[in-house]
Amino acid sequence: MVSRLTGALVRAILVALVIATPALMLPGMGPDTRQIAALIALFGALLTFFEYASVYPGLVEFRDAPPFNRIRYVALLASVFLLSTLVRSSTDPTALSRLVEVTGAAVTRSIDFPFSPVRLLVLMLPEGSSPEHLQQVRSAAGLSYVISLTSLGYFVLILRTMGWPHSAGGFNVWVNLPTFDPTAGGDVVARLRRDARLNVALGFLLPFLVPAAVKAAASVFSPVTLDSPQTLIWTVIAWAFLPASLFMRGIAMGRVAEMIEARRQLNTRAEDVLAPA
Repeated sequence: MVSRLTGALVRAILVALVIATPALMLPGMGPDTRQIAALIALFGALLTFFEYASVYPGLVEFRDAPPFNRIRYVALLASVFLLSTLVRSSTDPTALSRLVEVTGAAVTRSIDFPFSPVRLLVLMLPEGSSPEHLQQVRSAAGLSYVISLTSLGYFVLILRTMGWPHSAGGFNVWVNLPTFDPTAGGDVVARLRRDARLNVALGFLLPFLVPAAVKAAASVFSPVTLDSPQTLIWTVIAWAFLPASLFMRGIAMGRVAEMIEARRQLNTRAEDVLAPA
């Protein structure tokens, strides 16, 4: 009980830290902005604490199947910190911010090609944006996208080399997939594989579809400029992090389907062996 509450408290603090990082790092943030950031960070911390302190599952998936959520958290924290440092370099340059800016520009040059997700995100901006702002958005998109791809590749490596999510206590589908109802009808393995394919497809298409949808909506609503530092950071992170999370979720659900099918086959063989001649 004590260890569960301690772990929930540590996770709540870490979640609050990642939410409040831009407001803490960026200069010139007004008191209202800082108060809103603090309120959102407190809400995220409380949600995380009650989720992990409870014995019963809530909304967080793969709660007892590390390092799934740890990989996502580290990727999110790295994206928030690096993008906050990059945005800060335009008003308060330091050696670290210059290094991040140069690294982001170098990384972006390797992945910014026609019809790439980074190119589409930059083309989403309205005409007349300054070259400095375009370069900042391009570098932020490149950094965030590479971090998301790296986290996805590391998760696949963990899955292949360590046999994730095997553990000594077994894999509890109810705890780790609380939003998946195995009694909703149909074969569980088939539904898991269908959801896995849907998540992988969305994870692949969203980086291309979101900029196109925003660009199309600009003709009806006001265009998205990403002039605000907070808006720039969280928009770019959502654009890169959400598809990677869906990709990871799809791969994980496919892995769970394989485990269930393997267990079924093992039970069938055991029944055949124990069956009387």
